[in-house]
Amino acid sequence: MNRSTIISVILDQRESLKKTKYISRLAEYPIPNDNEIVVISGIRRCGKSVLLQEIRTANEEKDYFLNFDDERLIQFKVDDFQLLIEIFIELFGTQSTFYFDEIQNILGWERFARRLYDQGNKIYITGSNASMLSKELGTHLTGRFYQIELYPFSFKEYLTFKKIDYKKTDFYTTRGKAELKTHFNKYFESGGFPAFLQNKNRQYLKSLYESILYRDVMVRNNITKEREILELVYYLASNTSKLITYNSLKNIIYLQNATTVKKYLDYIQNTYLIFLTSKYDPSLKKQLQNPKKVYFIDNALSNELGFRTSDDRGRLLENLVFIELKRRGYDIFYNKNKQECDFVIREKNHIAQVIQVSWSIYDKDTRNREINGLKEAMDLYNLDSGCILTENDEEIINIRNKNIFIKPVWKWLLDKTTK
Repeated sequence: MNRSTIISVILDQRESLKKTKYISRLAEYPIPNDNEIVVISGIRRCGKSVLLQEIRTANEEKDYFLNFDDERLIQFKVDDFQLLIEIFIELFGTQSTFYFDEIQNILGWERFARRLYDQGNKIYITGSNASMLSKELGTHLTGRFYQIELYPFSFKEYLTFKKIDYKKTDFYTTRGKAELKTHFNKYFESGGFPAFLQNKNRQYLKSLYESILYRDVMVRNNITKEREILELVYYLASNTSKLITYNSLKNIIYLQNATTVKKYLDYIQNTYLIFLTSKYDPSLKKQLQNPKKVYFIDNALSNELGFRTSDDRGRLLENLVFIELKRRGYDIFYNKNKQECDFVIREKNHIAQVIQVSWSIYDKDTRNREINGLKEAMDLYNLDSGCILTENDEEIINIRNKNIFIKPVWKWLLDKTTK
């Protein structure tokens, strides 16, 4: 690449970053103080770059930074990394801490990162393609990196963003509960993408989706059949939290075979736009064969892309809980035998939690269905307790010395010590 172009990009980006305002996310995503390469991954616009800048601000060495998601760097190749180091030294002197945003845009980047690491440097990188990062890191940097998967704002971060203070005692007072519930209702609709919360411009969500669809799915994977991808995402967004199979999707969007559907779903999952969960089974083969449940990264984005009815509130509540479970780093499955349980949480080699989600259990039939599904899972995995998360219900049910805790989602979101 042209030397002067790289210098211009570096200096322009430095000026732009001085204007960046953000809320701290280090409390939710603490950074280890060791020599490992720190990898921050997640969907576009969820805050990866902001977290990277927060880390830079806290460090003594902060000048060796470059964001590769810049059209002026489209011709940047792996051979240009050596030139980049020379420019960094020329501009800022010798330093040993590097910050690279969206580095997966450069083919072969992992070899360069390995060289920097072997020379004793500290490296922070971000990326928005799960498969590409994991494959490259696993091939060349095994055991040398620490990965953080970043998500849109949690409810707690949403309250911080809105400058809303709360105390644990607010969980129990009439006024405190009412105010937190009001804020949760807004979060439930608005989701957690920082820029959307600032401007509430739905065109922003459309622009974000198109960037993911065309740049990260179609262009990156050389897909030319736009209709198939558009119809697939529309169907998935309209059926958030429902069971799907590759064969059923093949018939719905008129594809020739289920293998193509699986390939498309893998590409979309790699962008963090959707997630698929499996029915829990000790047999990995059966897990792969069983229907999947589909979840979206954010309720506001799912609403923007799909078709909705008033009956979808429960499924969107389930979607919100799923993303929080992912945010907390859990290994998530569902259970379905005679009854169904929404979430089966595996920790290490055992099932540690089972969770149901329902908008309300006021209706008798709904109440019995949710309790029976949870109870079946508790018995199957030999658990003494389970949880039903609802929009506003709260009680404890004891059935044959087993406790079922029913609690509002907003309270569960803010209290990480509870199951």
